[in-house]
Amino acid sequence: MSASTSRTRTKPIGSVSLVAVGPGDPDLITLRAASLLRDADVVIADIDVVDLARMFVSDGTDVVSALDDYGLPLENALRAKLVADAAKGGRNVVRLFSGDPLLDGALPTEAAVLVKNKVAFDIAPGVSTLTGIPAYAGIGLLGGKAREVRVVDVDDPAVDWSHHVDPRVTIVVLGGADRIVEIARALGAAGRPATTPIAITRGGTTVEQRTVVTTIAEIAAAVKASKQAGPGLVVIGETVGMRDKLSWFETKPLFGWRVLVPRTKEQAGALSEQLTRYGAVGVEVPTISVEPPRTPQQMDRAITGLVSGRFQWVAFTSVNAVRAVREKFEEYGLDARAFAGLKVAAVGEQTAAALTAFGVRPDLVPSGEQSSAGLLEDFPEFDPIYDPMNRVFLPRADIATDTLVAGLIELGWEIEDVTAYRTVRAAPPPAETREAIKTGGFDAVLFTSSSTVRNLVGIAGKPHATTVIACIGPATAKTAEEHGLRVDVLAETPSVAVLAEALAAHGDALRLAALEVGETVWRPSKRRGGSRRKAT
Repeated sequence: MSASTSRTRTKPIGSVSLVAVGPGDPDLITLRAASLLRDADVVIADIDVVDLARMFVSDGTDVVSALDDYGLPLENALRAKLVADAAKGGRNVVRLFSGDPLLDGALPTEAAVLVKNKVAFDIAPGVSTLTGIPAYAGIGLLGGKAREVRVVDVDDPAVDWSHHVDPRVTIVVLGGADRIVEIARALGAAGRPATTPIAITRGGTTVEQRTVVTTIAEIAAAVKASKQAGPGLVVIGETVGMRDKLSWFETKPLFGWRVLVPRTKEQAGALSEQLTRYGAVGVEVPTISVEPPRTPQQMDRAITGLVSGRFQWVAFTSVNAVRAVREKFEEYGLDARAFAGLKVAAVGEQTAAALTAFGVRPDLVPSGEQSSAGLLEDFPEFDPIYDPMNRVFLPRADIATDTLVAGLIELGWEIEDVTAYRTVRAAPPPAETREAIKTGGFDAVLFTSSSTVRNLVGIAGKPHATTVIACIGPATAKTAEEHGLRVDVLAETPSVAVLAEALAAHGDALRLAALEVGETVWRPSKRRGGSRRKAT
């Protein structure tokens, strides 16, 4: 037997990456972490970051919770054993830690087990809790008279607070939020000035973040008034005073608001991103379901006519219309080149973006109001001298109004009005969502059409009296009032972006009014009570 055939064939060991996600905000995950998750075969994640892992992994990646058979977190050594076994099986493994595992000791503990098992690894550290949470609270750690930062573990029995009385020292206390009164008294007794500022931040870098700012002398009363409890980060020192000028996160106009958006995730993408910039969480609840037309032959004939040159214009009045035509194109093996020689109109920016993604650049988008009326304002009259034909292909929903058709006919065009898709009422949302709608669990609802009002009330019931009702235009507002709702916010122009801006302005006004009277809570959902809202 030759030496080459007598060698034992071994399966190569996969890679292991120990990855920290950061203090809480999913947007703080590093590019390195995102890349490792995308390339992983298996992710072994702390339970509170399982959903985040699924946002970044590729199809086919296994995401495993680091829990035992009883649903409890595994010990560090057992988690590391899972990682080692997966790597020895030739898989690329990411061990995903919540928070800052280099700070709390979880990562070094598990790394030691991997070393013992002769499994190599690399580390992708995240944004540190030490800097991330103070940054979101608007607090620096050095500056002014502060010359040193000291990190104190409150569970360390050897802590001697007399070593931390120098006013030039900023103290960051880990795990000390619920013991801050005791800590402050110990510091004061040791000689730290009673006027020393203290900041306690819970829920750091998330929309649940709340920061209490006080002093050593007033800490007991401030903690009692805040009615807060649970884990948090404490910063003690003169740099806490920076918060008056640097606070940027908790002062966003819709900070912490839960805003109901009666649209699908695809339709609400840009709107939800805009709400996030204002500090809110957009919760999408589809109120309609888009289905193919009952008789597809009309659409088939129109697509054939489009390819054969029977139309001068194609006018798209929704993203769904673009999607319906695109699906037909794919069914026939066509692509955007079939639009060559045609003029294309889009009712607004979102529809135009859907066309651009399809590879079609619209020739006409309304310069003013983004609606059928706005499109008619800019649509050219038919000119028999310059226009080779007068036909317009109009793929639309089955419930579309006749306003656009009548206006185009008046401009001299012949319209082929085709049902490209049907809209039907969506199934009711989950029970917990329906309950939140009816009991005031949402701070606001954004209605972008009359149909969203009717359908939401039909599948989930009326929003609670405390919920802010925001409508995109007068027609939508009238429908809301007809359903017994009082409209609080009305967009100046019929645009979802303008509607979100108007809601943000309303939220900021509520915040400032609350602060003027000494209140710290301005979210409508925190002021529940009263009867169902009525139109006035």
